[in-house]
Amino acid sequence: QVQLVESGGGSVQAGGSLRLSCIASLYTYYTAWFRQPPGKEREGVAVIYTGGGTTNYADSVKGRFTISRDDVKNTVYLQMNSLKPEDTAMYYCAASRWNFGDRWADSDRWDSWGPGTQVTVSS
Repeated sequence: QVQLVESGGGSVQAGGSLRLSCIASLYTYYTAWFRQPPGKEREGVAVIYTGGGTTNYADSVKGRFTISRDDVKNTVYLQMNSLKPEDTAMYYCAASRWNFGDRWADSDRWDSWGPGTQVTVSS
C-alpha cells in the first residue's frame, strides 16, 4: 500500500497563498486532496488523474485552487490562492488505483491516506 505524507500547511491571512505537497512512496494513479474543518465532515477538494490531464474541483475552491502532479517526484501539489477563513481545515492527501468518476469526493472510497497538514486562515 502506498504511503503518503503531506507538507506545506501553516497559518496565513485571508487573501494569501499556500502550496501543499503530497509525497507518495509509489506512483499514484488517482490522487485527491480532502479537508476536514473543525467539527465538520471530511470533504473533497480536488482530484487529479494519472497523467495529470484530468482534474476536478469542489465548487467552493474552483478558480482559487489548482491541483497538479510531478510523476518524476511522485508528488501531488495543491496550490491555494485567495485563501478565505472558511478554508481553515486539516488537509489530507488520498490515493487509489481506481477511477471513482463523479464519486471522487466520497472519502470512504479512498484506501490510502496521509496524516494531514493543518491550514489556518485568519481574517
